[in-house]
Amino acid sequence: MFPIKDTIPSREFPFVTWGIIVFTALVFLFETSLNERGLTLLFHYFGMVPIRYSTTGWEDLFPLSYLPFVTNIFLHGGWMHIISNMWTLYIFGDNVEDRMGHLPFLLFYLLSGIIANITYYLFNPYSTIPVVGASGAIAGVMGAYFVMFPFSRVITLIPLFFIPYFIEVPAFLYLMVWFIIQLYSGSFSLISPGLGGGIAWWAHIGGFLGGILLLPLFVRRKRRRVFLDEFFRDFI
Repeated sequence: MFPIKDTIPSREFPFVTWGIIVFTALVFLFETSLNERGLTLLFHYFGMVPIRYSTTGWEDLFPLSYLPFVTNIFLHGGWMHIISNMWTLYIFGDNVEDRMGHLPFLLFYLLSGIIANITYYLFNPYSTIPVVGASGAIAGVMGAYFVMFPFSRVITLIPLFFIPYFIEVPAFLYLMVWFIIQLYSGSFSLISPGLGGGIAWWAHIGGFLGGILLLPLFVRRKRRRVFLDEFFRDFI
């Protein structure tokens, strides 16, 4: 399933969502200018390498820093990686930013990414592979969207035998199916790490749940009543 768009227009221009997209794209363009050695060093310095925080000796190669729990959110491993992430943020980020406000949304995004990284670390403490990508932070945005806009509709592309098929599904159903896939894949990756496919499933899981837990702290007070009224109106 690939999301095409949702059915809720944003009330204000999503400055932060677009700012994150532009900044992340600029970082990726910088990545493309590096040779293989330069890119490897960039990922090891600013990507989150779990084993660095679990064993000693790595500080001789790379200084111990917790900055990668934030900086890795803005790094990506390839064109499809960044395009799929930024497209998903574009679809779900504007409405969440509407409800939170611009600066609170930025803080929420970063905290969701940190929670996602911590979750991945807890389940893969001895991995030597740098973790990069915004998907954990975006999963937090999706978790917030899941709670705030469950009855929104998501136009979804489902390829059937190479034929594009578009359906409109409730947001809660789309996001619930997405989360179940992450949980299923993450569980199998623990049984056999080779089944993970290089995807940080547990970062997605942690980010999604983290976004749900963080949400009450970030909905603007003057809009909480509006949010609750809209939620129960749609529910009824």
